[in-house]
Amino acid sequence: MSENKVIGATRKWVEDVVVGYNLCPFAKRELVRDRVRFVVTEAENEDDLLKALHAELQRLEDEPDIETTLLIHPGVLQDFDAYNEFLDTAEGLVAYLELEGIYQVASFHPDYQFAETEPGAAENYTNRSPFPMLHLLREASLEAAIDSYPDVDGIPDRNIALMNELGAEKMRSVLSGCFGSSSNSAE
Repeated sequence: MSENKVIGATRKWVEDVVVGYNLCPFAKRELVRDRVRFVVTEAENEDDLLKALHAELQRLEDEPDIETTLLIHPGVLQDFDAYNEFLDTAEGLVAYLELEGIYQVASFHPDYQFAETEPGAAENYTNRSPFPMLHLLREASLEAAIDSYPDVDGIPDRNIALMNELGAEKMRSVLSGCFGSSSNSAE
């Protein structure tokens, strides 16, 4: 799949799912301001993905106008368990670079599964994305957004309730719809 199609499907997911269902009440503002960087890595192994992660962290350091980065990696860590284990490595890199408290890595994957849930549970769709990706967030911006939001602690429960109300079948359909026609789907 071309880079444009990967980005197109991911952008559609952000627009339709993350913003459309208000799963993250802070996402719309940055999307509208065009401060979300969508980048696809050609990494085919964990070492190459770690190098791409390092490069994106450096880019965030060098370019303060980029608020957040979605590092999409369709060629590596398709298996959710392997992806989940890699998150420790990603956090280790953030610590090694002495960037803890400056950036955090959020996780999204097509087969995302919360502990203590069934694989097909609707609530897993709060973190299911078209492709495996690492979401790099600026901690200071996140803290400011959280401080100005009235019920930040209620977001996860509200999202789970919404996913359960919509149902896994509906969310599967919405997620697969991200691969349909989108404004960025040209080869």
